[in-house]
Amino acid sequence: MSFTADVKEELSRVAPTCSHCEQATLSALVRIEGSLVLSGGGKMALEVDTDSPPTARLMVKLLHELFHLKTELTVRRSVLHKTPNYLIEVPMQAALPDALRELGIISETGIRSGIPSQLVEKRCCAAAYLRGAFLGGGFIASPRGDFHFEIALEASDLADDIARLMERSDIPAKIMQRRNNFIVYLKSGAAISAFLALAGAHQSALAMENERVIKSVRNEVNRRVNAELANQQKATDASAEQVRAIRIVVGRYGMDALPPALQEFIRLRVQHPDATLKEIGLLADPPLSKSAVYHRVRRIEQLAAQIS
Repeated sequence: MSFTADVKEELSRVAPTCSHCEQATLSALVRIEGSLVLSGGGKMALEVDTDSPPTARLMVKLLHELFHLKTELTVRRSVLHKTPNYLIEVPMQAALPDALRELGIISETGIRSGIPSQLVEKRCCAAAYLRGAFLGGGFIASPRGDFHFEIALEASDLADDIARLMERSDIPAKIMQRRNNFIVYLKSGAAISAFLALAGAHQSALAMENERVIKSVRNEVNRRVNAELANQQKATDASAEQVRAIRIVVGRYGMDALPPALQEFIRLRVQHPDATLKEIGLLADPPLSKSAVYHRVRRIEQLAAQIS
């Protein structure tokens, strides 16, 4: 299973916090996945099309339990993608218009846009609506790769409302348009974990946090290793330059003509070509500070520059 499927499975089993949470979840599902089928005389039916088994299961459950609506479920399999698709049909019935009004899908004047404020006044109901929104149009990449979370929506006002719901809980969402859809998305691992925890997918949130920790440790180790390799390369390059200068100076003056301090440094550098200046200072007798060793290096480089 994909991580998205795992999250949706977990979200579909979250127990409501208050008596209105399930209504908020169902409202989001109908808004995102549903289509109204209108006929003469103001008659209407509802169709919901989803490729998520837990979403289909939850929709049927809520339609039955909250509004006692009759539903017909058809499982279709795509020849092209070889994945099942679930069509939930809610045929025309006396209780359907009232249910749609209560869910904030329609009003006395027609189809409503955005999220009705009364459905999401409580924090728990706002979280339930976001739970339904993800179940209806959500995608989340595996946390082992790049962090990416999105909810695809057909209406810009609904995208704006969902982003605002997230911001109420300090989850910074952004919106972009992709072809005919409006995408509410998150790119931060911390923001994605916060959404999952808010919506009730606590096991998925823990999985996200675990991967975040692993990535953080791996990145820190890589940073330190790269820094160490860079330092070693610098030390190697510096040592090579010092050996080159030593050859020039010794070739011109000979060892015996040089001051004892320079002779000592030359012997230590030749014997320990990979040592840092600090390490050479510790090998000297008596030990020298790094600045004292560097002073001797500069003297040899100056002599070599005068010869060249």
